[in-house]
Amino acid sequence: MAPPKGNNRINKVFGAVNIGSFRISAMIMGVGEDGELQVLGSGHRAGQGIKRGYITDMAAATYAIRDAVERAEKNAGTSIQSVWVGCSGAGLGSQVSKVEIEIGGRRIEEEDIEQLLVAARDTIRPDGRMVLHAQPAHYTLDGAHGVANPKGLHAERLGVDVHVMLADGAPVRNLTEAVQNAHLEVEAVVAAPLAAGYACLSDEERELGVALVEIGGEVTNVSVFAGGMLLGLTALPFGSTDITDAIASAFGIRRFQAERLKCVSGSAIASPTDHREMIPVNGPGDDQVGPVARGADDRNRIPRSELVSIVTQNLSHLTTEVGRALKSMGFSGSRGGQVVLTGGGAELAGLAEFAQGALGMPVRIGKPPALKGLPEAHSTPGFSTLAGLCLYAIDDPIDIRSVGARKQVSTRYGGSETVTRLFRALREYF
Repeated sequence: MAPPKGNNRINKVFGAVNIGSFRISAMIMGVGEDGELQVLGSGHRAGQGIKRGYITDMAAATYAIRDAVERAEKNAGTSIQSVWVGCSGAGLGSQVSKVEIEIGGRRIEEEDIEQLLVAARDTIRPDGRMVLHAQPAHYTLDGAHGVANPKGLHAERLGVDVHVMLADGAPVRNLTEAVQNAHLEVEAVVAAPLAAGYACLSDEERELGVALVEIGGEVTNVSVFAGGMLLGLTALPFGSTDITDAIASAFGIRRFQAERLKCVSGSAIASPTDHREMIPVNGPGDDQVGPVARGADDRNRIPRSELVSIVTQNLSHLTTEVGRALKSMGFSGSRGGQVVLTGGGAELAGLAEFAQGALGMPVRIGKPPALKGLPEAHSTPGFSTLAGLCLYAIDDPIDIRSVGARKQVSTRYGGSETVTRLFRALREYF
């Protein structure tokens, strides 16, 4: 690895790849001697071979992944051999397992915690699906919640709430194979809502209760957090690309023209002057590119009011489905609360205000935290999951499937092996 710029020597390096239908992005993050996090390099390119979170063309997806990683490596001045991979499709599902064991009033030791986690592991019922994560969220003493570390405390009963993330096996294997074909090892496949939560949500929000709505190109993941863990998840087969397609269809124009119109002039909030504002379908220098829009004037311009109308119609459909998903997960009415919008689709002007009116709950836009070295272009909601993947990798939460086992489960750890893992292995196996 080339020496990083600056005086803070980088001790560990983590790589992440977020594979979306609209965009494939990569990030390389380092941890300095003083514990400071620094983005060493990031890169992205248009998505290929992906449809609604599923691999549909292995060769195209592999090429796009390799290209995105090489762009990040060029920016970082270093190469990576392994990555943490974000997964937004593959039929993601979530469940919570609650387990208790008798302690009898004595002091809780490390062996008791391990026994509890082994008992929790045996309660996982994947029903033929793949387990992506099985993580202890928090412990309980005699039914009382909010215990971060029960070791050394006394209790009659010790319990744990375990969050289990499930996915369909074949799509995850396709995702893994596409990354491996790009000459990279897979550290782990991480559910996109978990990664986005690491980037966008505070510990207090996750504890008190919050809904995270990640609007991707073709998939919108609606998740609910409370008690420090993800409690429920619903994936909607609709995203920002569907709004682009609706604009292209309404005006009879190309997708790239519709995407530009949406990003440059689109809005979720109508203005009284929109009907008087004529906006060009093409960008500067592109006057001869693509067809003339349906209903355009002689300079290929359309009223902004018509564009905003199409955008808001499609957003109404999306927010209706989001509202239903939140209600089905018990996050509505008096049990509702803060809603955080993230993902590339959350970059649309006026979206927070529109969603707040549609959902009847406070809404804010979530984006990556201010990380040293993170370029301004990647400090947007569209890169929240990517940054969150790196933060998740650095935190490296324990998986109960590895407790007491002789081998790690379905995860390969390369050059980013940490001292924490070594001590954990020594404690568990010897």
